[in-house]
Amino acid sequence: MPVTDYLDRNARMYPNEIALVELNPDEKDTRRTTWKEYELIQPDSFQPYRHEITWSVFNEKANRFANMLIGRGIKKGDKVAVLMYNCLEWLPIYFGVLKTGAIAVPFNFRYDAEEILYCAELAEVDIIVFGPAFIGRIELNAERLCKGRLLIYVGDNCPSFAESYHELVADYSSQAPDIKITEEDFGAIYFSSGTTGFPKAILHKHQSLTQAAEMEQKHHGTNRDDTFLCIPPLYHTGAKFHWMGSLVAGSKAILLKGTKPETILSAISNEHCTIVWLLVPWAQDILDALDSGAIRAEDYQLKQWRLMHIGAQPVPPSLIKRWKAYFPDHDYDTNYGLSESTGPGCVHLGMENIHKVGAIGVPGYRWSCKIVDENGMEVSQGDVGELCVKGPGLMTCYYRDEQATADALKDGWLYTGDMAVQDEEGFYFLVDRKKDVIVSGGENIYPVQIEDFLRRYDKIKDAAVIGLPDRRLGEKTAAIIEIKEGTECTREEIEQFCRELPRYKRPKEIIFSEIPRNATGKIEKPKLRKMYGAERLVARENMG
Repeated sequence: MPVTDYLDRNARMYPNEIALVELNPDEKDTRRTTWKEYELIQPDSFQPYRHEITWSVFNEKANRFANMLIGRGIKKGDKVAVLMYNCLEWLPIYFGVLKTGAIAVPFNFRYDAEEILYCAELAEVDIIVFGPAFIGRIELNAERLCKGRLLIYVGDNCPSFAESYHELVADYSSQAPDIKITEEDFGAIYFSSGTTGFPKAILHKHQSLTQAAEMEQKHHGTNRDDTFLCIPPLYHTGAKFHWMGSLVAGSKAILLKGTKPETILSAISNEHCTIVWLLVPWAQDILDALDSGAIRAEDYQLKQWRLMHIGAQPVPPSLIKRWKAYFPDHDYDTNYGLSESTGPGCVHLGMENIHKVGAIGVPGYRWSCKIVDENGMEVSQGDVGELCVKGPGLMTCYYRDEQATADALKDGWLYTGDMAVQDEEGFYFLVDRKKDVIVSGGENIYPVQIEDFLRRYDKIKDAAVIGLPDRRLGEKTAAIIEIKEGTECTREEIEQFCRELPRYKRPKEIIFSEIPRNATGKIEKPKLRKMYGAERLVARENMG
């Protein structure tokens, strides 16, 4: 069935129960009082922004938006882009698009004006729905974006080049539109991360969305009593499809703005969250704050918190060891996935397998996996090769890119571009991205292994390893190291610590700097290679 059926069901069965809460502890709630009144109140009576909607209101909002789109001529196969920060309107708008039979096209909120235009044209978008933070970026290309497209603004003070969302939906029915949708209909286009250039458009059927939702609920046993804390951006498959476990269970979720340790723990405490999905940097920040005494776990109500799961990048085993020292009763899980496989879960560790920390897991619910060599032949167990996945959440294609589709999809398998190995118990371990493997003096070096090792050093907050050009070896390993705040560390210390590594794996160059990560926590290695690799090579060549 299409995933929209779950929303209809929840509205019938749990109409008055809370579905979503939008929470911003650092923002004044102007709906509760006026800005003038805020000038008169005491700091301890500050009212943070907190608003909620029930399942019936959620469904009514989605229906109104769907009926408005249909009234403006939107039909099956048309595309509606969503460019907003997380808010209470985000998911009702997304589901409203799905209910029309149109294709929902979430945009990364980090896109600049040119990327917005590029993605709108690549995906052949008919409507762009955007929030206040994006007025400037939309306005830069408003004339070109408006050609054949409707721009809908969600917020106060609608700009002249757009139409107001609230005014548009006000007079439309809150009843479900009479549109029949099947799992074979196209449902969404997501974009690749775009770290090596402009992103590719990934087309999914409704089957993919339903698979992701049901898989998430099954993997984590989400039930009606759970409350899920959602912090990452909803445009990303990871956040949205982890939330969809709550949709299937009919349980509450919190959309939190803010990633500081005290903000996260306060939300968990005050909203009685039971399931929390963290990115590696946020988990590290919480542990560092606990280590330093900046926060104390006993100051928060955390007994109800049953599961911390983490993903979007390789998870250092040392981080989980530290986490379990503070939170021994937490279940832990990690998921591996790609937007091409409808986000996380095609490989899944499982809460019962914490003894295999370091592995990405085993094939997820309804998924199959294999590891192949450069000729597409399966490798022997224990050998490194490219991870391939197959299942009902697989993309249909890269939209309007036949060559990229042919390169990625072969005989029903998705070639992920990730290098992996399977141990004797059947667990898969991620070794590195295929394009990130360093070939130095004929040896294959996998940066993730070195990064995990470096993060064991108690002064290191984060680490990234890349290959730099080297005339003799071809490439040499360079470690970019971010030191914990208030800590001093020398190159000699790092070199001494790295003596435990085989000589060929030891970083030949050490750079102290911050580690750039994207909105989903992944290290932006192309940016690092550009900063420290290409520029230095050009400089050397210019010196003769």
